[in-house]
Amino acid sequence: MTRHKKHSAFWKTFGTPGWIALLTAVGLFAALLGDGAWDVLAWVGMAIPTWYSCKGLMARKRI
Repeated sequence: MTRHKKHSAFWKTFGTPGWIALLTAVGLFAALLGDGAWDVLAWVGMAIPTWYSCKGLMARKRI
């Protein structure tokens, strides 16, 4: 296997969870910083990962 395919497989596997983790960390950090716009950033930073989690749970196929 070439290096390119290994690199591609890595980002295919860990790309989306990495972005979700980063967005969650930004949301939690913004919640600690202050009020006003920081609160909006905190809500967005925590709502998007929650939405993705619920979407993933609802999309599971039932046996």
